[in-house]
Amino acid sequence: MRTSKAAPFRVGDRVRGMSYVHPDRRRWEKPETFEGVVVQVGSGYAGVDAEHSFVWTRLADHTERQSLICETELVQPAEAEEVSR
Repeated sequence: MRTSKAAPFRVGDRVRGMSYVHPDRRRWEKPETFEGVVVQVGSGYAGVDAEHSFVWTRLADHTERQSLICETELVQPAEAEEVSR
């Protein structure tokens, strides 16, 4: 039986980490450090284990970065009232 564990981040949390670039694209793109606000949490793919789940973060310039949850750290939790909107 598979147990589900809550995601370590919520939409609205401020996080930092290293962007994920698929190995096939590393010839053209390089991983980069980032800091921003979580806009989506989850793997995006059914059956993916938590350590391979992704988080999407919006940066100050309004672009987004994808990163592995295990390579991302919480900087500041979201305010409870901001999340409920």
